[in-house]
Amino acid sequence: MIVIALMVVAIVSVPLCGGRLAAIGRVEVEETWLIILGFVVQTAVISMAPQGLEPIAHAVHLASYLLAAAFLVINLHVPWLWLIGLGGGMNFAAIVANGGTMPAGEWATRVAGMVIADGEFANSEMVADPKLLFLGDVFPIPASWPLSNVFSVGDVLLVVGAFALLHSVSGSHLSGARRAARRAATNAETEGHVGFVTRNDLVDAS
Repeated sequence: MIVIALMVVAIVSVPLCGGRLAAIGRVEVEETWLIILGFVVQTAVISMAPQGLEPIAHAVHLASYLLAAAFLVINLHVPWLWLIGLGGGMNFAAIVANGGTMPAGEWATRVAGMVIADGEFANSEMVADPKLLFLGDVFPIPASWPLSNVFSVGDVLLVVGAFALLHSVSGSHLSGARRAARRAATNAETEGHVGFVTRNDLVDAS
């Protein structure tokens, strides 16, 4: 939930920083159905998985990451999508290493006040003998805060990558593209001025 909330913040921040949301829609991406289907599948399995079908839910959860991975590989030409892919890949590695569940740290789970009922599917929970726990949900948002939850370093990269991508393609004030354009315009103006002076000097000399 916290990742989705921060993605919304990233989108809202674009016009606030002088970017154009319409420019995002002009980015050339292919096979968008892959990422849409992956998001729908993951949301459904996390929020609606019936009790008693945990093995199937875990398999479907992994499949949603494969759909997202396919989309990322096809569209690596999009700025900063590689960072989003790196974050997703780190999460995927932790999930695969722990049989389809993202491992959560005991301290982080306690601070976030997370309680999972027996038989309930959870995409993130404490597991016995966790593998790659450093890639798991080891950072908490305290239970007393809004959107209390746990998150991973992969989640951080996902959000940072989304911010960078959105501001890069929208041409916001935070984008290096806009600064580069201003520098190019300044250089062109300077070169034109130098050329003008040189021509005048030649005329005077003649």
